[in-house]
Amino acid sequence: MDKHLKQQIKQDDLVTGVEQAAGFVKSHQQEVKVAVAAILVAALAVSGFTWYRSSRENEANRALEAALETYHAPVAATGAPQAAPVRFASDAERLKKAVGEFDGAGRRYGSMAAGRRARYYAALCRSELGESVEAEKALSELAAGDRSQIESGLARLALADLFRRTGRFDQAITNYRQLSDEQDGSVPRDHVLMALSGTLEDAKRLPEAGAAYRRVADEFPESPYAGEARQRADLLLGNSPPRG
Repeated sequence: MDKHLKQQIKQDDLVTGVEQAAGFVKSHQQEVKVAVAAILVAALAVSGFTWYRSSRENEANRALEAALETYHAPVAATGAPQAAPVRFASDAERLKKAVGEFDGAGRRYGSMAAGRRARYYAALCRSELGESVEAEKALSELAAGDRSQIESGLARLALADLFRRTGRFDQAITNYRQLSDEQDGSVPRDHVLMALSGTLEDAKRLPEAGAAYRRVADEFPESPYAGEARQRADLLLGNSPPRG
Protein backbone atom coordinates (compact mmCIF):
# COMPACT_ATOMS: atom_id res chain seq x y z
CA MET A 1 0.00 0.00 0.00
CA ASP A 2 1.21 3.46 -0.91
CA LYS A 3 2.85 5.32 2.02
CA HIS A 4 0.78 8.45 1.47
CA LEU A 5 -2.38 6.40 1.30
CA LYS A 6 -1.58 4.76 4.66
CA GLN A 7 -1.01 8.19 6.20
CA GLN A 8 -4.31 9.45 4.82
CA ILE A 9 -6.15 6.44 6.26
CA LYS A 10 -4.65 7.09 9.73
CA GLN A 11 -5.65 10.75 9.55
CA ASP A 12 -9.18 9.78 8.50
CA ASP A 13 -9.40 7.31 11.41
CA LEU A 14 -8.26 10.02 13.81
CA VAL A 15 -10.82 12.48 12.50
CA THR A 16 -13.52 9.84 12.72
CA GLY A 17 -12.55 9.05 16.31
CA VAL A 18 -12.62 12.70 17.29
CA GLU A 19 -15.99 13.17 15.64
CA GLN A 20 -17.40 10.12 17.41
CA ALA A 21 -16.07 11.32 20.76
CA ALA A 22 -17.53 14.76 20.19
CA GLY A 23 -20.85 13.19 19.28
CA PHE A 24 -20.85 11.09 22.42
CA VAL A 25 -20.08 14.10 24.62
CA LYS A 26 -22.80 16.13 22.93
CA SER A 27 -25.42 13.42 23.39
CA HIS A 28 -24.39 12.67 26.99
CA GLN A 29 -23.62 16.15 28.24
CA GLN A 30 -25.23 15.69 31.65
CA GLU A 31 -23.44 12.40 32.34
CA VAL A 32 -20.10 13.87 31.27
CA LYS A 33 -20.61 16.93 33.50
CA VAL A 34 -21.37 14.68 36.47
CA ALA A 35 -18.32 12.50 35.79
CA VAL A 36 -16.01 15.53 35.46
CA ALA A 37 -17.43 17.03 38.63
CA ALA A 38 -16.90 13.75 40.49
CA ILE A 39 -13.30 13.58 39.32
CA LEU A 40 -12.69 17.17 40.42
CA VAL A 41 -14.27 16.54 43.81
CA ALA A 42 -12.17 13.40 44.31
CA ALA A 43 -8.99 15.23 43.31
CA LEU A 44 -9.79 18.08 45.68
CA ALA A 45 -10.56 15.61 48.48
CA VAL A 46 -7.24 13.80 48.00
CA SER A 47 -5.37 17.09 47.83
CA GLY A 48 -7.16 18.39 50.92
CA PHE A 49 -6.49 15.24 52.92
CA THR A 50 -2.82 15.27 51.91
CA TRP A 51 -2.49 18.88 53.03
CA TYR A 52 -4.33 18.17 56.29
CA ARG A 53 -2.19 15.12 57.03
CA SER A 54 1.02 17.02 56.31
CA SER A 55 -0.14 19.92 58.49
CA ARG A 56 -0.97 17.55 61.36
CA GLU A 57 2.39 15.82 61.09
CA ASN A 58 4.19 19.15 61.23
CA GLU A 59 2.18 20.15 64.30
CA ALA A 60 2.94 16.81 65.95
CA ASN A 61 6.65 17.11 65.27
CA ARG A 62 6.76 20.64 66.66
CA ALA A 63 4.95 19.52 69.82
CA LEU A 64 7.37 16.63 70.27
CA GLU A 65 10.39 18.86 69.71
CA ALA A 66 9.13 21.37 72.29
CA ALA A 67 8.63 18.61 74.86
CA LEU A 68 12.07 17.17 74.13
CA GLU A 69 13.59 20.61 74.67
CA THR A 70 12.03 20.64 78.12
CA TYR A 71 13.12 17.06 78.79
CA HIS A 72 16.75 17.88 77.98
CA ALA A 73 16.73 21.33 79.58
CA PRO A 74 19.48 22.12 82.09
CA VAL A 75 18.71 22.17 85.80
CA ALA A 76 19.94 25.02 87.99
CA ALA A 77 21.71 22.64 90.35
CA THR A 78 23.96 21.43 87.55
CA GLY A 79 25.62 24.85 87.28
CA ALA A 80 24.38 25.47 83.75
CA PRO A 81 25.23 28.94 82.36
CA GLN A 82 22.66 31.70 82.81
CA ALA A 83 22.34 31.96 79.04
CA ALA A 84 20.62 28.56 78.90
CA PRO A 85 17.11 29.03 77.40
CA VAL A 86 15.26 26.88 79.95
CA ARG A 87 16.19 26.24 83.56
CA PHE A 88 14.55 24.30 86.37
CA ALA A 89 15.26 24.20 90.06
CA SER A 90 15.41 20.40 90.12
CA ASP A 91 15.18 17.33 87.94
CA ALA A 92 11.76 16.58 89.39
CA GLU A 93 10.47 19.98 88.28
CA ARG A 94 11.92 19.47 84.80
CA LEU A 95 10.44 15.97 84.47
CA LYS A 96 6.99 16.99 85.67
CA LYS A 97 6.90 19.81 83.13
CA ALA A 98 8.12 17.49 80.37
CA VAL A 99 5.67 14.70 81.15
CA GLY A 100 2.77 17.14 80.86
CA GLU A 101 3.98 18.23 77.43
CA PHE A 102 4.59 14.66 76.26
CA ASP A 103 1.15 13.61 77.50
CA GLY A 104 -0.46 16.44 75.55
CA ALA A 105 1.35 15.51 72.34
CA GLY A 106 0.55 11.84 72.86
CA ARG A 107 -3.17 12.55 73.25
CA ARG A 108 -3.45 14.93 70.32
CA TYR A 109 -1.36 12.94 67.86
CA GLY A 110 -1.65 9.40 69.17
CA SER A 111 -1.90 7.71 65.76
CA MET A 112 1.24 9.41 64.43
CA ALA A 113 4.89 8.50 64.95
CA ALA A 114 5.47 11.72 66.91
CA GLY A 115 2.55 10.86 69.18
CA ARG A 116 3.89 7.36 69.86
CA ARG A 117 7.34 8.78 70.57
CA ALA A 118 5.77 11.32 72.95
CA ARG A 119 4.06 8.51 74.90
CA TYR A 120 7.38 6.68 75.11
CA TYR A 121 9.15 9.72 76.57
CA ALA A 122 6.27 10.36 78.96
CA ALA A 123 6.80 6.83 80.28
CA LEU A 124 10.54 7.49 80.68
CA CYS A 125 9.76 10.64 82.65
CA ARG A 126 7.44 8.73 84.97
CA SER A 127 10.07 6.05 85.44
CA GLU A 128 12.65 8.67 86.40
CA LEU A 129 10.13 10.26 88.76
CA GLY A 130 9.70 6.92 90.51
CA GLU A 131 6.18 6.37 89.18
CA SER A 132 7.00 2.77 88.25
CA VAL A 133 3.44 1.46 88.02
CA GLU A 134 2.32 4.16 85.57
CA ALA A 135 5.55 3.87 83.58
CA GLU A 136 5.23 0.10 83.31
CA LYS A 137 1.62 0.35 82.10
CA ALA A 138 2.49 2.87 79.38
CA LEU A 139 5.58 0.96 78.24
CA SER A 140 3.67 -2.33 78.14
CA GLU A 141 1.04 -0.78 75.86
CA LEU A 142 3.70 0.54 73.49
CA ALA A 143 5.66 -2.72 73.61
CA ALA A 144 2.56 -4.64 72.55
CA GLY A 145 2.17 -2.49 69.44
CA ASP A 146 3.33 -3.04 65.90
CA ARG A 147 6.83 -4.58 66.05
CA SER A 148 7.78 -2.76 62.85
CA GLN A 149 7.50 0.57 64.71
CA ILE A 150 10.67 1.64 66.50
CA GLU A 151 8.69 2.76 69.56
CA SER A 152 7.75 -0.87 70.23
CA GLY A 153 11.39 -1.92 70.45
CA LEU A 154 12.36 1.11 72.51
CA ALA A 155 9.49 0.44 74.91
CA ARG A 156 10.46 -3.21 75.32
CA LEU A 157 14.03 -2.18 76.13
CA ALA A 158 12.86 0.50 78.58
CA LEU A 159 10.52 -2.04 80.17
CA ALA A 160 13.43 -4.44 80.70
CA ASP A 161 15.47 -1.59 82.20
CA LEU A 162 12.57 -0.81 84.54
CA PHE A 163 12.34 -4.43 85.65
CA ARG A 164 16.07 -4.42 86.34
CA ARG A 165 15.97 -1.20 88.36
CA THR A 166 13.09 -2.52 90.47
CA GLY A 167 14.82 -5.82 91.20
CA ARG A 168 12.66 -8.02 88.95
CA PHE A 169 15.66 -9.68 87.38
CA ASP A 170 13.88 -12.69 85.87
CA GLN A 171 11.46 -10.49 83.94
CA ALA A 172 14.28 -8.21 82.84
CA ILE A 173 16.38 -11.15 81.67
CA THR A 174 13.48 -12.58 79.68
CA ASN A 175 12.93 -9.27 77.89
CA TYR A 176 16.62 -8.72 77.22
CA ARG A 177 17.01 -12.23 75.83
CA GLN A 178 14.12 -11.77 73.43
CA LEU A 179 15.49 -8.49 72.19
CA SER A 180 19.04 -9.84 71.85
CA ASP A 181 17.87 -12.71 69.64
CA GLU A 182 16.07 -10.47 67.14
CA GLN A 183 18.37 -10.03 64.17
CA ASP A 184 16.32 -7.19 62.68
CA GLY A 185 15.34 -5.52 65.93
CA SER A 186 14.98 -1.77 66.30
CA VAL A 187 17.47 -1.51 69.19
CA PRO A 188 21.24 -2.18 69.05
CA ARG A 189 21.86 -5.83 69.94
CA ASP A 190 25.28 -5.15 71.49
CA HIS A 191 23.65 -2.70 73.92
CA VAL A 192 20.92 -5.22 74.74
CA LEU A 193 23.44 -8.01 75.30
CA MET A 194 25.50 -5.79 77.57
CA ALA A 195 22.39 -4.99 79.62
CA LEU A 196 21.52 -8.68 79.74
CA SER A 197 25.03 -9.52 80.91
CA GLY A 198 24.92 -6.94 83.71
CA THR A 199 21.49 -8.11 84.83
CA LEU A 200 22.61 -11.74 84.96
CA GLU A 201 25.54 -10.60 87.05
CA ASP A 202 23.24 -8.61 89.34
CA ALA A 203 21.15 -11.75 89.75
CA LYS A 204 24.30 -13.72 90.69
CA ARG A 205 23.95 -15.97 87.65
CA LEU A 206 27.64 -15.59 86.97
CA PRO A 207 28.33 -18.36 84.41
CA GLU A 208 25.41 -17.12 82.30
CA ALA A 209 26.66 -13.55 82.69
CA GLY A 210 30.11 -14.56 81.53
CA ALA A 211 28.68 -16.32 78.48
CA ALA A 212 26.57 -13.26 77.64
CA TYR A 213 29.59 -10.97 77.94
CA ARG A 214 31.48 -13.35 75.67
CA ARG A 215 28.73 -13.02 73.07
CA VAL A 216 29.20 -9.26 73.05
CA ALA A 217 32.95 -9.60 72.51
CA ASP A 218 32.65 -12.34 69.87
CA GLU A 219 29.62 -11.14 67.90
CA PHE A 220 30.39 -7.41 68.06
CA PRO A 221 34.18 -7.06 68.13
CA GLU A 222 33.96 -3.45 66.88
CA SER A 223 31.42 -2.42 69.51
CA PRO A 224 32.44 0.18 72.10
CA TYR A 225 31.34 -2.43 74.67
CA ALA A 226 33.66 -5.14 73.32
CA GLY A 227 36.68 -4.34 75.52
CA GLU A 228 34.76 -4.25 78.77
CA ALA A 229 32.73 -7.32 77.79
CA ARG A 230 35.89 -9.30 77.07
CA GLN A 231 37.35 -8.38 80.45
CA ARG A 232 34.17 -9.33 82.31
CA ALA A 233 33.90 -12.60 80.41
CA ASP A 234 37.51 -13.51 81.23
CA LEU A 235 36.94 -12.72 84.91
CA LEU A 236 33.65 -14.56 85.26
CA LEU A 237 34.40 -17.57 83.13
CA GLY A 238 37.85 -17.83 84.65
CA ASN A 239 36.34 -17.93 88.17
CA SER A 240 37.99 -14.66 89.13
CA PRO A 241 36.30 -12.59 91.85
CA PRO A 242 33.20 -10.85 90.39
CA ARG A 243 32.69 -7.13 90.59
CA GLY A 244 31.60 -5.80 93.97
